[in-house]
Amino acid sequence: MNTKEQKLEAFSKLLDVMDELREKCPWDKKQTYESLRPLTIEETYELGDAILENNEEEIKKELGDLLLHIVFYAKIGEENNTFDIGDVSTEIVKKLIYRHPHIYGDVKVKNEEEVKQNWEKLKLKEGKKDKSVLDGVPKSLPTLVKASRIQEKVAGVGFEWQDNASFYNKIEEELKEFKDEIDNHNTQKAEEEFGDLLFALINFARSKNINVENALEKTNLKFIKRFKDLEKAIKKDQKDIGTLNLNELMRYYNQAKNEI
Repeated sequence: MNTKEQKLEAFSKLLDVMDELREKCPWDKKQTYESLRPLTIEETYELGDAILENNEEEIKKELGDLLLHIVFYAKIGEENNTFDIGDVSTEIVKKLIYRHPHIYGDVKVKNEEEVKQNWEKLKLKEGKKDKSVLDGVPKSLPTLVKASRIQEKVAGVGFEWQDNASFYNKIEEELKEFKDEIDNHNTQKAEEEFGDLLFALINFARSKNINVENALEKTNLKFIKRFKDLEKAIKKDQKDIGTLNLNELMRYYNQAKNEI
């Protein structure tokens, strides 16, 4: 592992490289906040993939890509005479100290949940007086992540059931309403009720520290593997997948499932 001095030296070298690229590289010179935004989102998802794969070498590389983007945005801000990487670092340090009074102040907390509740309450004190608990949820978040973040924020100020039975009752209520609209052939209302059902399921999962995005992606990957194994087994039996009925396909699928 690097010493603190080596870490600072490496970061300083990155800043030097960024300065040089911004000055001399035609592509780097052209970039703006807006042009970098989609690339930053892509890099974030690539980091997410590496994390799910538990590939620490790739995690390291993808973190480097994201760090480059942070330095890049800060360099553009410096050129605009609005902020630089020092300002970025100072702001996050100030925020961390302010929102951790149990470390840098005299506030006492019993557990992680109280830390999260304090964090959300302190956020409400910042900025405009009529600020909502939900103002900090980015509009462009993926839908599943956004739902979880909304619920996390309101839970931070106490808006959350404390027992499993309440969650189960809400899920059963939303499932019944969804089924009723399906039976009534009301597609528009069924879509709304399905959204309510998903929201209730996500809320319960979040309360149990289950990351819904990770959970669903793991299921996606698991299904892809099983279906590819199904396809291989069908080819091995010299059959055409397009000619098999559902019962036959399910037999192959269950076979693939049991082999894992």
